[in-house]
Amino acid sequence: MTDRPPHILIVDDDREIRDLVTRFLRGHGMRAESAADGGAMRRRLRTGRFDLVILDVMMPGEDGLTLCRELRAAGSQPVIMLTALGDETDRIVGLEMGADDYLPKPFNPRELLARIRAVLRRSGPSAEPPAVPGDGACLVFEGWRLDTARRELRDPEGVLVALSAGEYDLLAAFATHPQRVLNRDQLLDLTKGREAAPFDRSVDVQLSRLRRKIEPDPANPTLIKTIRGGGYMMAVPVARA
Repeated sequence: MTDRPPHILIVDDDREIRDLVTRFLRGHGMRAESAADGGAMRRRLRTGRFDLVILDVMMPGEDGLTLCRELRAAGSQPVIMLTALGDETDRIVGLEMGADDYLPKPFNPRELLARIRAVLRRSGPSAEPPAVPGDGACLVFEGWRLDTARRELRDPEGVLVALSAGEYDLLAAFATHPQRVLNRDQLLDLTKGREAAPFDRSVDVQLSRLRRKIEPDPANPTLIKTIRGGGYMMAVPVARA
């Protein structure tokens, strides 16, 4: 990240929550704007550059999951979902749609702030990819090219593949430990470090999304394989370019 204050967009149909979060984030040195629905969100995005979008799942008309899918299709802008308390299905679906994190309602604004900062650290242009030594290195496997300086992935034809911050971190963890079995706890350490929570299942969701982007047949992966009783492994050699 740069010295520019992070610019956050809050999308929620509840005006009280929008105003509360906007004031709180501004009070902690961030630029914050809000939108009541998908149409207002699109207008904001057309006229401003935002570093992160906070999306409520339950909104009339276009819900947060639909908007999250739209944002992810358009690029790699980080998204944090706000979900109903205890609704695990919404959280899992949100992660599958491309969200980088989620927070159940009602929430403590300080926890939201901490999650925003954590996602921005992982997704910012100056953020260091996990366990990747050296600057400007590219990791190449089966024609794929992972640029660790730009945090970009290109397919064998050179086409840029949009990755969320979590997907990038997970792929970088595998690419820097090729042909080595990594269990879920090791992957959480490599991708989230001290921010990882006990029983965090995000690795499974992120891996499922990542496989859909890089595997010829996600149901029968050949690049990142599941090792029964052990974890997961980047099954192909990785070269540094």
